[in-house]
Amino acid sequence: MNTSMFRYLMTIVPIIVGSLAVAAEAPEQKQDERPRIGLVLGGGGARGAAHIGVLRELERLRIPIDAIAGTSMGAIVGSLYAAGKTPDELENLVLSIDWADAFEDSTPRRDLSFRRKQDDAAFPVKFELGLKDGEVQLPKGLIQGQKLQLILREQLLHVSDVHDFDQLPIPFRAVASDIETGEAYVMSGGDLALAARASMSAPGLFSPVVVDGHTLVDGGLVGNVPVSAIRDMGVDIVIAVDVEFPLYPPEELLSALAITEQMLTILIRKETRRQLQDLRNGDILIRPDLGIHGSTNFTRIGETIAPGAAATTAKISDLLPLSMAEDEYAEHRAAREIAPGDPIVIDFIRVVDNGPLSERVLAARLKTETGDVVDPGKLADDAGYLYGLNTFESVGYQVVKDGDQTGVEFETRAKGWGPNFLKFALLIEDDFEGSTAFNLATRLTMTGINALGAEWRHDLQIGTEPGFESEFYQPLSFDSRYFVAPRVRIEQRNLNVYADDASIARYRVSEAEFGLDIGRELGRWGEFRIGASRGVGEARAKVGDSSLPTIDFEDGGVFARFSVDTLDNAEIPKNGIRANVEWLLSREGLGADSRFEAVQSTIDRVWSWGKDERNTTQVGIEYATTFESDNRVQDFFPLGGFLRLSGLARGEISGPHAGLVRLMYYRELGTSSGFFDMPLYVGGSLEAGNVWQNRSDISANSLIINGSLFAGVDTYVGLLLLGAGFSEAGESSFYLSLGDPRR
Repeated sequence: MNTSMFRYLMTIVPIIVGSLAVAAEAPEQKQDERPRIGLVLGGGGARGAAHIGVLRELERLRIPIDAIAGTSMGAIVGSLYAAGKTPDELENLVLSIDWADAFEDSTPRRDLSFRRKQDDAAFPVKFELGLKDGEVQLPKGLIQGQKLQLILREQLLHVSDVHDFDQLPIPFRAVASDIETGEAYVMSGGDLALAARASMSAPGLFSPVVVDGHTLVDGGLVGNVPVSAIRDMGVDIVIAVDVEFPLYPPEELLSALAITEQMLTILIRKETRRQLQDLRNGDILIRPDLGIHGSTNFTRIGETIAPGAAATTAKISDLLPLSMAEDEYAEHRAAREIAPGDPIVIDFIRVVDNGPLSERVLAARLKTETGDVVDPGKLADDAGYLYGLNTFESVGYQVVKDGDQTGVEFETRAKGWGPNFLKFALLIEDDFEGSTAFNLATRLTMTGINALGAEWRHDLQIGTEPGFESEFYQPLSFDSRYFVAPRVRIEQRNLNVYADDASIARYRVSEAEFGLDIGRELGRWGEFRIGASRGVGEARAKVGDSSLPTIDFEDGGVFARFSVDTLDNAEIPKNGIRANVEWLLSREGLGADSRFEAVQSTIDRVWSWGKDERNTTQVGIEYATTFESDNRVQDFFPLGGFLRLSGLARGEISGPHAGLVRLMYYRELGTSSGFFDMPLYVGGSLEAGNVWQNRSDISANSLIINGSLFAGVDTYVGLLLLGAGFSEAGESSFYLSLGDPRR
């Protein structure tokens, strides 16, 4: 007999025996004569799903539960069960949740505002700092718990009008730790979803939750198995479930992380032992055999349910005296069921914000309208849209009563490390031939400047191509559709000059510009803006023919730009479109020293297929041309570099006219690795393009064919890429880069 079959029999045999015992030995006990039974569900992260097995077995044994107290994951399971969820519903829920996503605060890119998509594309480092009163601020936790809160909100929506936890189908208490006093804080009323979320706020991982002026973190610090809380609910018998992680043996204490985990486990176990000392004769302690199943191993959370049931069956001799007769237990169960009510029609919508933004600005972004029926999915989407503004620590909603009307109240809480935020971008690129590019950029966004949502952002880049840009973005209405944006830009960049199939020089272009734009936000997917600008600059030959002149120039003109971005990921997308079309008119009357027009356009279309959409195809087109140009070098369009004729060096060719067609394929390898998912991609590209000095030279025959092979990882600091490019002329380039090499 193999090991897996033996374990199966060891699990199923006690359950079968227990079932027969219940049928034969269940006492005929009247409900009004029986003792009040309280259930304590301890904390343990993913190990806490064992509580579902315990609950299922208690129901099978017909053990009535009159009160529940829970900590951390025990509070989550306990609150849902107390609100009427069945063990089967709880199991389906924990197995259906994408836990890696639930513990990831980032808003799906489709829900970001267009400006936040711009931030995401240009500054991909997945971490931000705050700037407040001249000091750098850090978030209070790695995870703010936004998605987890919305999941709880949806699952508990049917009891959203219950603010006294004694009025739930089963009276309930959630236990958290008051981080200011170090004492246990027992929640017996208020917002049930928020109470459960607060109880699971592991310090350092989850940000604290403020409830009634108390700053709360995970209850495991002071009451991981809160026997005293259930005792205070007036129960006669306590059933306590302990799912704490065991101590590591000496041979596994091989790292600082393991020793730190051991220290925390010791501290929590010490408090748990103190709580368990309050158990009396007749109380029952259940400890599921979960081995070393990790408290953060949510990818295998379902494996803890059966051990929970088995540990409960093992206590059958202690539990049978508490069992009810079948008909009486059926009445007990029926009394705690909540009959489905009529659909709730929304009479009003409110937004409660503690920041400087007008509530009308936030309300204008909601899709839910008065007269709609309450739809948890739609309400969660609206909360996600507001959260996608990236200025809030959390955005929640509640169904509330105001007199005889029912409405939805969205509540936003500004980031405690704001209102000014720093995002970062990093580009390091090496071509294995002694040429290295390095750029480090940061964006400071100052938010909530006025009630309409004005922002002032400053970009600073140091390295190979240094620059500074500042833009003040002022919406003109509460719906933020129209805006004005004065701006200033200073930058330096390198530009190769190409003639007769050879690069003859590399120019260093320095430019300063100021302008004023007006535009319209096109939902979350796009933007249109027009503007006027005035600038001066210099192009100086740094490499090549020393006799080439230094070019001083002045710019002045107007432009129009149409931008679209529906990509699901800015670095390695699987679906969506990104497009940018810009027209520029330069005239002497507007301050320029030359007269010309230019059009520059790019479009990328991405789609995926196959199981889990692991195969992705991307088609890209770039085209740029100049009209009435005197071939000013500073206005040339460069090609060369990864995915822009990959066999050539970055910017190796340039001219007043440029075109490129690109076909890419890449595949995601491996599976999710939990919270720190950084998938590996491999793929290749086929590219055709060129630059031309005259538009009449443009033809299919003049296209240069290039291609590439690459492997990349979407890391938390940007795209890590190793690639090789090849050209039809036999040229090749190799790339090792961190950050988007097309930036």
